Amino acid sequence: MHMKKWFLAISCLLAALGLQLAVDRPPVEVSVVERPPLHMRNHFYPSNRSPLEPQSFIFLPIGSIVPQGWIRKMLQLQRDGLNGRLSEISAWLVKKNNAWLSRDGKGDHGWEEVPYWLRGYSALAYELHDTAMIREAKFWLEAVIQSQRPDGYFGPEANLHASNGKPDLWPNMVMLDCLQSYYSFSHDPRVLDLMQRYFQWELALPDSVFLTHYWEKSRAGDNLYSVLWLYNLTADSSLLHLAEKIHRHTANWEQPGTLPNWHNVNIAQCFREPATYFLVSHDSSDLHFTYADFQLIRRLYGQVPGGMFGADEDARPGRIGPEQAVETCGMVEQMYSDEQLLAMTGDPFWADHAENVAFNSYPAALMPNMRALRYLTAPNMINSDWHNHAPGVENEGPFFQMNPFSHRCCQHNHGMGWPYYAASLWMATPDDGLAALLYNACSVDARVGEGDTVQIVEDTHYPFSDRVQFVVHLRRSQRFPLYLRIPAWCHSPQIELNGQPIVLKSAASGKYVRLERRWEEGDRLSLSLPMELWVQHWTYKGKDTTSGVSLNYGPLSFSLQIKEQIKPENPTLHVVPDARWRSDADTQHWRAYNIEPVSPWNVALLANAQGEIHTLRLVKSRWPSDNNPFTAASCPIRLWVLGQQVPTWEADANGLCGPLPPSPLRLNTPIDTLELIPMGAARLRITVFPLAINRH
Repeated sequence: MHMKKWFLAISCLLAALGLQLAVDRPPVEVSVVERPPLHMRNHFYPSNRSPLEPQSFIFLPIGSIVPQGWIRKMLQLQRDGLNGRLSEISAWLVKKNNAWLSRDGKGDHGWEEVPYWLRGYSALAYELHDTAMIREAKFWLEAVIQSQRPDGYFGPEANLHASNGKPDLWPNMVMLDCLQSYYSFSHDPRVLDLMQRYFQWELALPDSVFLTHYWEKSRAGDNLYSVLWLYNLTADSSLLHLAEKIHRHTANWEQPGTLPNWHNVNIAQCFREPATYFLVSHDSSDLHFTYADFQLIRRLYGQVPGGMFGADEDARPGRIGPEQAVETCGMVEQMYSDEQLLAMTGDPFWADHAENVAFNSYPAALMPNMRALRYLTAPNMINSDWHNHAPGVENEGPFFQMNPFSHRCCQHNHGMGWPYYAASLWMATPDDGLAALLYNACSVDARVGEGDTVQIVEDTHYPFSDRVQFVVHLRRSQRFPLYLRIPAWCHSPQIELNGQPIVLKSAASGKYVRLERRWEEGDRLSLSLPMELWVQHWTYKGKDTTSGVSLNYGPLSFSLQIKEQIKPENPTLHVVPDARWRSDADTQHWRAYNIEPVSPWNVALLANAQGEIHTLRLVKSRWPSDNNPFTAASCPIRLWVLGQQVPTWEADANGLCGPLPPSPLRLNTPIDTLELIPMGAARLRITVFPLAINRH
């Protein structure tokens, strides 16, 4: 009795101090797993139903995740920038006589531009819970729903009679994405009815006219994904027959050692089609080819940091160095592919890769205020101007300039990048749990365990910090599993639950830590992902084999900070041939930008005789007051190294950064201190460097 009174007294004292005895908290079951268990199906969110292959993670209804921190800042900049206000500029978004707003499908601007824009715009509206944007998105979507004909077809009539009189289904594939997001947010049953009738129309199309045009044939995996999405909600087995028909008519992305075409956006979005069809076929060779295609393009053209590859319109033999660029469209499509494949396969590789593109390649494709973008961005990029850099890049014209009026497809399509990324931060699991997959500050509300809703608040500056904090909020205790992804680059993760360390009994790098317990209100979870500096080596095999290195800290790659001279100009002066804009667009508010270097860029990193790079220090500074870490002025982390200027490394005849000089170099130029900043903060940059050997 005496001991019991003592225990109660201590407990009361600790409670008054906001603390609890460890024994008051339920125990936690800890394991390191490669994937969640696949023999269950989530009770609260629709996922793959039989006979489809089970999926590892399930997307939550859009709007369930409320972004905070820097990711929210990106979304707000997007809302106030080019994507959120594109209707002020784009001729394709003029509502008068717009085919996407017409009940009979007649009118202008009926191809990909409207659905491209609406896909990012509507997702952004739902993520921010912005009522004005939600209302505008619904205006367009209501018109799309009302456009459905008695035979099931919807949308612009012109696409029914494309070249050779055969329908072009590509624009509708993008609009289906918009409708799926709208249903996820609103549960409007008309979406399911429209899609069901449309897919029956597709199923009835003769093979001779089905998926015959280049874009639709390449990208029909998007159509396949929508069909399986609907099947999981309706269980209509006829949709599985349509899935087989789509795969049979899609360009063949399952060819050993080659691809059906080498267009950069096609590759970034279409390589996932075999893995999508694997859900239907159960044939592991389909899944294999998605991985094989990914590795093929990177082995041949992707020996660069930032997760992308050189294909400035198309990947071309011999054009393999870090001066080769990729479309902004390709970046956001790659991120979307990574997010889908993460859900399908559970492979944490896809989360690592999504972060690689999102942190390093994508941010620098736009101006920091997101009011202008460029079509092409390269890891080694020494100018961003209106000049024609062909044939160094395939496109002829001002494809390097930051311009809100030009770059027609990327102008409309770039907007899905950050909203779809934010919607993938957390996913549900087959065992009625939750998984933290892409780390960013946010809160998530989801049903778990016995069916109650849990809210988890995540606080972090990741990837600029290695600390991630979680606080659990529940009305009553719930037992459910919580998964934490451990990136492949992190070799010693540390986890604490309510201040007590959790011991991992096996290596967790590139896997998930699964924590199952009866969670209680106020539980606090702390994750530390210690980051280290590491060097990546790249080799370019052409007429003259050469090599280079890039420097990384955790998931961040670093670029030379090149001082920039930014020159604004009228955005109508230098545009690509197919650019169009509203006659009343304000060219004083919306400016184009030419960015030129005003400091040396042609430098090599200094190494010793063993090839070890002389790094001086990594400096972390105060978090930027504007919450935007992707600018050269405010990035909160910098790396200082030693280097030497390479006088013979110059711009080539096309105005591009010249090919890397052969390493190692022996130079007579002075040794200097170089400042490197995160790759995503550098609009001009050198990210792959030659090495210079220290003579002393």
